[in-house]
Amino acid sequence: MNRFVFTFVAIAITASVVRAQDDARWIVYDGFDGPGKGKHIVLVSGDEEYRSEEALPQLGKILAKHHGFKCTVLFAIDPKTGVINPNVNNNIPGLEMLKTADLMIIATRFRNLPEAQMQHIVDYLGTAKPILGMRTATHAFNGMKGKFAKYNNGFGGKEFKGGFGKQILGEQWISHHGGHGSQSTRGILNKEQAKHPILAGLKDGDIWGPTDVYGANPLKPSTILVYGQVVAGMKFDDPPLKGKKNDPMMPVAWTRILPSPSGRGVGGEGGGQRIFTTTMGSADDLVAAGTRRMLVNASFWAMGMEKGITPKLQVDVVGDYRPSPFGFNGAKKGVRPGELGIK
Repeated sequence: MNRFVFTFVAIAITASVVRAQDDARWIVYDGFDGPGKGKHIVLVSGDEEYRSEEALPQLGKILAKHHGFKCTVLFAIDPKTGVINPNVNNNIPGLEMLKTADLMIIATRFRNLPEAQMQHIVDYLGTAKPILGMRTATHAFNGMKGKFAKYNNGFGGKEFKGGFGKQILGEQWISHHGGHGSQSTRGILNKEQAKHPILAGLKDGDIWGPTDVYGANPLKPSTILVYGQVVAGMKFDDPPLKGKKNDPMMPVAWTRILPSPSGRGVGGEGGGQRIFTTTMGSADDLVAAGTRRMLVNASFWAMGMEKGITPKLQVDVVGDYRPSPFGFNGAKKGVRPGELGIK
């Protein structure tokens, strides 16, 4: 092959790679060396307000680069343009990736998915595999009909009352407890659970986010790990709000172990299905290292890898992370999943 032909082929290959990235409907971060090597995490974004389309790629990068997990991040995609658009509430391509997932991390809000897509989530729920729900995942679905109606937020039927949020994660949408956009959240650890592996390396105040505390009363059995102190302002070091809002404080992170349909869980026979839920988790909540540590620790715990959790587990951000503030219609325009690789 002469130099001209070789150069032409190289350019053609490069062009095809770029084109494939431009056309991608999701992004995959291949796992580097680490304890997660050989395990697959699927992160499902899709909310209009809290920038899960920015938070989950960053969390996926952290879990891939620092810990070796293969991470696939899915997005709400405009089917006409192929760009990420959280306002499109009925299209999350790639949910079939859950067939090979060892953990589903979900941060959707009021999605009304077509049956073919929702079936992949339902099939995953029917396994003993773990789930990590963030922020609006307590009200992940709404408006679905027929056999999937029971997953809607606040479902009123006698069976599966409250829907996916209540029955799987432990709580549905209730209310804003703190002042939305004016009062942030400081994590206060449940002292009775001080030795829980998810709290390794954390102390009161490390977990923080500008999002407000949600009203929550997790369905029993649930183990409360972190309470949300309503902060009288939007800065990390603002004082707690005075008055009844913090007496008592609302839970903002908890675990559940559900009986698994297969009788198996990550801990083996009788281990059950591990669930971790936090009502925190917007893109700008992840600016705080303590919030990132909670999520990374929870991912390890959910997959039965708690022996690998240490107080110094790596949680540094990957790349230049400047998250957009939360708010409706605040998503970056024209972004394609293929543009969100590790740089």
